[in-house]
Amino acid sequence: MLFSSLVFLFLFLPVFFLSYHAAKKRRTRNALLFLFSLLFYAWGEPVYVLLMLLALGVNYALALLIEACGAGKRRTALIGACCFDLLLIGIFKYAGFFVRAVNLLPGLDLPVPALPLPLGISFYTFQILSYVVDVYRGDVKAQRDPVTLGAYLCAFPQLIAGPIVRYRDIEAALTDRRETPEDTAAGMRRFIAGLAKKVLIANVMAETVDALWASDPSGYGMAGAWIAALAYAVEIYFDFSGYSDMAIGLGRMMGFRYAENFRYPYAARSVTDFWRRWHISLSSFFRDYVYIPLGGNRVSRAKWVKNIAVVWLLTGLWHGAGWNFVLWGAYYGLLLILEKLVWPGLEKIPVLNRLYTLCAVLFGWVLFRADGVTGAGAMFAALFGAHGVAGTGGRLPILLQGAGFDLVFLLAFAAGCVLSAPVWPAVKDRLESTRSGRLIRDAAALGTLTACILALAVGSYNPFIYFQF
Repeated sequence: MLFSSLVFLFLFLPVFFLSYHAAKKRRTRNALLFLFSLLFYAWGEPVYVLLMLLALGVNYALALLIEACGAGKRRTALIGACCFDLLLIGIFKYAGFFVRAVNLLPGLDLPVPALPLPLGISFYTFQILSYVVDVYRGDVKAQRDPVTLGAYLCAFPQLIAGPIVRYRDIEAALTDRRETPEDTAAGMRRFIAGLAKKVLIANVMAETVDALWASDPSGYGMAGAWIAALAYAVEIYFDFSGYSDMAIGLGRMMGFRYAENFRYPYAARSVTDFWRRWHISLSSFFRDYVYIPLGGNRVSRAKWVKNIAVVWLLTGLWHGAGWNFVLWGAYYGLLLILEKLVWPGLEKIPVLNRLYTLCAVLFGWVLFRADGVTGAGAMFAALFGAHGVAGTGGRLPILLQGAGFDLVFLLAFAAGCVLSAPVWPAVKDRLESTRSGRLIRDAAALGTLTACILALAVGSYNPFIYFQF
């Protein structure tokens, strides 16, 4: 079930909130959140909901064991939890990739497993893993109520595509939270903003992007390749940040304050700065649970380089089981090392710093979006003119027409470019400073919601990029 679907907006969400607010006791509300979240997940994954419940049960028991045991057994229980969680994601997400890699050795032809990827497994595995590690470190107490822990792990706002929520950040809210009318209104506005990002910008980009990336780049040449790359950069930002906005808004309507996941990453002044702004919950997870335990930057230069390499190899693999994702992680790891060692003053160079960052990120998205390394190579060749400006046979206009490249696309692309810059916070602050401004803000939110519903009602193209991770 998608947030940007009529079933969710007009059936699931109203029934959930009517039930939720009718309940007065906090544990009852947690139980309802847990139950509706399982229903939400089972709507798309009726079998794999059992896998998620298995992960919940095993980690619930091991966290209690960690808290109850002495030092030696605590460490053993932690290792057991880590092995179980990583094995879970390894089997379902990486088994095929590793078998194909082994089959590259001469004389080997092992059968490649073809297991469907459970929705959101990368997100909920990292969440429950962070909980167990924090219990081991003594940062939080083990949760003794499985329903409350289930409400944390399985909460439908962030279950499928994040943000990755730490248990310690919402531990207090799980047992004592207050939903004020102001919070509910702010959450609704945030949800509508995210829905608009998704439906009115990302979906419009997606139709053209998917059509171009499914075609041979030699057919549309340099112009088509740049359109495909730039449109994808807009699509993935508004797709993912839109989902995060909707999750944060839904959480706030229930009394949770989820941390921000994006802070205008395309306004970054370096790749280092970009990763402080993009998918913040993932970056902070790797920082706190991998990079710092390895020693962070308080080690020799050689060990620091190794730490960066490990983190970015894992970051690439987290996003997907493919060599292009491995290269994507290595690419960013290399850029971060170079920025630290070779270009330490880069962020202070006006204009050039932003142009460099945008180009670096755009080339990174080509690696990320491509169908394998070969596909990435073909797209890079087209970007740099290997097939001329309009491709072989000048077929670019025909391809663009069939890919939905029209006035609506251009308007959505222009809106995406403007809203990728931090212009909205300034406008929002001005509007909220006066009563008339607040009325305009609320009217605009209602109009935006209406436009989204109309777009969905006429069958808007509606994929979610990060569901595959």
